[in-house]
Amino acid sequence: MTASVILDVRDTIALVTLNRPDRLNALNFDLIDRLTAMLEILEADPGVRAVILTGAGDRAFSAGADIHEFATRIAGGADVAVRDFVRRGQAMTARLEAFPKPVIGAINGLAFGGGCEITEAVHLAVASDRASFAKPEIRLGMPPTFGGTQRLPRLVGRKRGLELLLTGDPFPATRALEIGLVNAVVPHHDLLDQARALADRVIRHSSASVAAVLGAVARGLNVPITEGLRIESDQFARLVPTTDLREGLAAWIGRRPPAFTGR
Repeated sequence: MTASVILDVRDTIALVTLNRPDRLNALNFDLIDRLTAMLEILEADPGVRAVILTGAGDRAFSAGADIHEFATRIAGGADVAVRDFVRRGQAMTARLEAFPKPVIGAINGLAFGGGCEITEAVHLAVASDRASFAKPEIRLGMPPTFGGTQRLPRLVGRKRGLELLLTGDPFPATRALEIGLVNAVVPHHDLLDQARALADRVIRHSSASVAAVLGAVARGLNVPITEGLRIESDQFARLVPTTDLREGLAAWIGRRPPAFTGR
């Protein structure tokens, strides 16, 4: 059986590929579980500094949840559907959002439903000019369940988010860029190179300071600003004794490139 998630690590960057191209990389339970387990491995690997997440084939990043599999859980009732489907998907997107290393989505095609929710959860995203997005769950008679009702309005604004959630209409990569869902739109053939270039711009910095920024933003977005400022202060305090902070300051004063070690 072909693995539903493929890993390729090169030069401290892990390329993770959703690998069900015949099903438009639909998110079945196996794929979700494998992706979540792979994130555990990548977090613990000191040789990995950043993760790029993309989809296999030229048609889709991910067309969303595997509806055939999901329908079997709906037939089992609300408790079963929430336990097996909703909690599983929400745990995956929460893990991506809180991951302590930068996760960059390379959106190579359709990003519908759960595929769009992954795009919302990752830290940064580069989209192919062939990519398209949609929140089509309402057409099934349900809201998004992997965090889309919460993250999308926070990312793009309440009224823009509600328009996308309530209509289910698809929108192109240029619109995703305009509303802040992705960071850039690039020619399809340049997608992975551009995603790697973005990763390189991040991982040239201290890994400890990158993790601090990611942690402060992830934890601070959904709390009052006074609590968010305490989170920011705590993240800074953890870095005060580090070698990297002393090196960064010395390099700045000495007008030379820093030599960060991750300590």
